[in-house]
Amino acid sequence: MGFIGSGYIGSTIARLAIEAGHQVVLSNSRGPETLADTAAELGPRASAATSGEVAAAGDIVVVTVPVKAFPDLAAAPLADKTVIDTCNYDPGRDGHIPELDSESLTSSELLLRYIPDAMLVKAFNTIFFKHLLSLGRPAGAADRSYLPIAGDSASAKAAVTEFIESIGYGVVDAGPLADSWQQATGTPVWGTPYGPFSNEKGQPAGENAIRAALATATR
Repeated sequence: MGFIGSGYIGSTIARLAIEAGHQVVLSNSRGPETLADTAAELGPRASAATSGEVAAAGDIVVVTVPVKAFPDLAAAPLADKTVIDTCNYDPGRDGHIPELDSESLTSSELLLRYIPDAMLVKAFNTIFFKHLLSLGRPAGAADRSYLPIAGDSASAKAAVTEFIESIGYGVVDAGPLADSWQQATGTPVWGTPYGPFSNEKGQPAGENAIRAALATATR
């Protein structure tokens, strides 16, 4: 698992991945030396590298950066890679992006313009990082939580589903990238099913709850 971006959500996914037996390679915009402590804390299955090295090394690459940083991504190393997009558009942070403000594109479709040959899957953008850390459950558990994913590649969706299941979550297929607006910031499936941020442990959200939340999204 490669990580381009190592903020709250990226480092949480990395921690869960390591606990599930995956190797992880981390990167950020400041250079691998600034991630030495994080990698050491995560243990021997974690290492740090440049974003280009991460893109080349990862079987699955997690892009978890501000939307305004999309133009800085290197397209060539991500060609034909399964890429997880965790990113949420925030005009206050990212500045106003006309295609996103007008809803003519989803943020994932915008990302695909910069890494056009990647097999992109939207995932992990709907859950608070503390809830993600605490709500994982074994397969078959009655209180197993589910996460929505969207993407255009069946093989990439299958790979991402396998990974998400390995870290303790079920998956709801929310359709193609064009439909990923259903899980964008502020939609019914964004955050709410897993409880308020003030409840750091979160509350389980099963398959039916996630499907119902997706179904009530409006654009």
